[in-house]
Amino acid sequence: MTGIIVVFPNKDNATNIRNLLARGGIDVIGVCTTGAQAIHYADTVDEGIVVCGYKLKDMMYTDLREYLPDTFEILLIASESRWSDGLVEGVMGLSLPIKVYDLLNTMDMMLRTMERKRKKRRQELKNRNPEQQAVIKNAKELLMARNNMTEAEAHRYLQKHSMDSGTNMVETAEMVLSIMNE
Repeated sequence: MTGIIVVFPNKDNATNIRNLLARGGIDVIGVCTTGAQAIHYADTVDEGIVVCGYKLKDMMYTDLREYLPDTFEILLIASESRWSDGLVEGVMGLSLPIKVYDLLNTMDMMLRTMERKRKKRRQELKNRNPEQQAVIKNAKELLMARNNMTEAEAHRYLQKHSMDSGTNMVETAEMVLSIMNE
């Protein structure tokens, strides 16, 4: 499920953005004022988009990007001078003042891109051979047994470490198995 989270330091601004998105047919799972709250909402879904301002109550948007899983993207709504020097990967900018049309079109584009990425990930999963699938399954089972994780948590753990280390999921699973079996 794709979750849309709206985060602005001013609760009224966040609510107004949520209302605009809702009128455009886009469901929002959370409205909050801090990055920590956004991260909490992000933990409840597999992927999503965080719509936020440049500076939140407890962190900058760049910090939030670092803490979010790689399956999340950020739509930054701020004056263009705040991000004219470039945006970090996984962040799309929308300059102030925003137009409802631009907001809805940008969200639609981001949602379509996420759908394509999801389909690509599923296809890659289908392309794994049985030996690779067995290695990943064994690593997940070991994580579940030793760390009291659910299968989804173990899978997410392997995904995150795979992305962080720049390796594929099979290599990460092999590494986890070798470390935990020592």
